[in-house]
Amino acid sequence: MASSAGSANRVLRIAGPALLPLIAYGAYKGNALGLAESFFTGPGRTSRIVALVVVIVNWKSLPFAWTARVLGAMISHFGFRRFHSHTPDKLFHPVITPSHVSILEVDYNIHKSNSTYFADLDVSRSHLVSHLFARGCAALANNATTKLVMNPSDPSKPAKGSFGVMLGAVHCSFKKELQPYQKYEMWSRLLSWDRKWMYIVTHFVEKGAVKPDAGSSDPSGKDWEKKIHATAVSKYVYKIGRLTVHPAILIEASGLLPERPGGWVSLGEGMAPPSHVVTGGSESDSADWDWRRTEELRQKGHEFAEHFAALDGLQGHFNGGENGALGKFGLA
Repeated sequence: MASSAGSANRVLRIAGPALLPLIAYGAYKGNALGLAESFFTGPGRTSRIVALVVVIVNWKSLPFAWTARVLGAMISHFGFRRFHSHTPDKLFHPVITPSHVSILEVDYNIHKSNSTYFADLDVSRSHLVSHLFARGCAALANNATTKLVMNPSDPSKPAKGSFGVMLGAVHCSFKKELQPYQKYEMWSRLLSWDRKWMYIVTHFVEKGAVKPDAGSSDPSGKDWEKKIHATAVSKYVYKIGRLTVHPAILIEASGLLPERPGGWVSLGEGMAPPSHVVTGGSESDSADWDWRRTEELRQKGHEFAEHFAALDGLQGHFNGGENGALGKFGLA
């Protein structure tokens, strides 16, 4: 996934207020009411209404629906919502995205096909990043002015190039099937980050089974195992041109990192030594939140993220079939 957050943000904030009047005027000139009346009352209306219902309940699987869902998430946050004012204690809190299983997502086992989880993940992650890091994305998209990232070859000048967000990898572990038209929620939150990658964890949860606790980023005291259908980990890299942006720069520009002695990037490239034990209290009081508590949660998440990152090494195990192949198969 790539986004030009700054350009989209500026265009939408200018053009957004004009969209609704233009749509209303277009409907008036196009005789929308007359067309609707003919659709619902004219000859053959039953088949048209049935077809419309099928389209509505399965809209998420229609051509171009994925694009509309992902772009819609980014547009809603960058173009029509005020940028948040969350404090650092909210950094690891989840964004909840509701969805359902359309009939076009069902496989021969009569449940949601495993392959379709990844399209849903794109939408949920887009909501998380576009909401939680909106200010940082906008600042990096305008790096020529904000100068958050300097040119390594000439530190006196800001890095040049368009700002982009790229998906590096996704892993999904399936635990419990989802039935046709079953409703569910995707709970996506920041898991951890290192000098290059930002890791996001997403849980597919039974709809209505969990109510978020305002005092904690994770529900506690209950066993949610039976309510979770799947768990996924994704990793993002942020770029200005060809230059990789340290995730801590984006997070800090979004107002979500407490002050840390020496900064978040310079200290071991944002990575505290694994043996460094950080202690902290509960996650309920933003006034007492400091960098140690953020680092504690980052390290806790990185215990899982580093195993996920290690899978990149499998690329070096491809041998090109040096000992032959079993065959070459596929549809004609």
